[in-house]
Amino acid sequence: MLNNLKIGTKVNLLLILVFIISILVTSITMSTLLQHRAQKEVTSKAIILMRTMNSVRKYTQDRINPLLKSRLETETQFIPETVPAFSAIKIFENFRKDNEFKNFIYREAAINPTNLRDKADNFETKILQSFRNNPKTQEITGFRKLPQGEVFYIARPLAITQPSCLECHSTVEKAPKSLLASYGTKNGFGWQLNEIVAAQIISVPSQEVFEDAEHSWSMIIGLVIAIFALVILLLNLLIKRAIVQRIKSIEKIAQQVSVGNMSIDFDEKHNDEIGGLAVAFNRMKASLQIALNLLEKNEN
Repeated sequence: MLNNLKIGTKVNLLLILVFIISILVTSITMSTLLQHRAQKEVTSKAIILMRTMNSVRKYTQDRINPLLKSRLETETQFIPETVPAFSAIKIFENFRKDNEFKNFIYREAAINPTNLRDKADNFETKILQSFRNNPKTQEITGFRKLPQGEVFYIARPLAITQPSCLECHSTVEKAPKSLLASYGTKNGFGWQLNEIVAAQIISVPSQEVFEDAEHSWSMIIGLVIAIFALVILLLNLLIKRAIVQRIKSIEKIAQQVSVGNMSIDFDEKHNDEIGGLAVAFNRMKASLQIALNLLEKNEN
């Protein structure tokens, strides 16, 4: 079947095949690169926020807690500013007041928290159990569907590493009276030293980032398709003018020569392969003319 096709058609089929393969390869490559870039972007945001919150927690633990600790037994209400988790959560709440960051989420989710606001949901409980079952695991990442859209999360374990933390969470008898007055005696007790009691989770909106990546992919692929289409068009014009039309011209002259018109020449002004073919045909025509003349003389 291919043998019956014209040169222009064969070349077009070859170009279309190369075009399709190139688009597929480019599409897959660009999609992978852009998805990786989007993943890296949301991960970077989450890590920066995680480190920021840890800095707040450390500052509260090292500087604020010692200043206010003595007042816990004398105040009638508990001073939450002494708790690193409270400081981190409050600062993050202020951070979320900016509309650009309103869908960012920071959680210190615990199964048995002092403040029920920090009670882990089913998803967070599974993460916390994973940390407890695999103490060597220091980070869990992934994507999660929330009402506001898909988010990328980073979760890290929070363990009781300092005995001072147990003053509020070991037993009801040892807890400050102000803590009991504010939060009651039912929650947040029975914690053990080095026990993983909570999961620190940062959730960063990812849907918009990945949609931007898809938009960029569409624009790039559209540009590549346009460039390839232009290249194919230009190649078609070049092949038609530089090859096909010249071969057709030689074909027409050869047909006239074949029926006895020896007055016409294979006229080619180019010195390329087709021009060389025309020269060879002219020599063949001259040789044929000489042979015909000799044949006429012999017959006469």
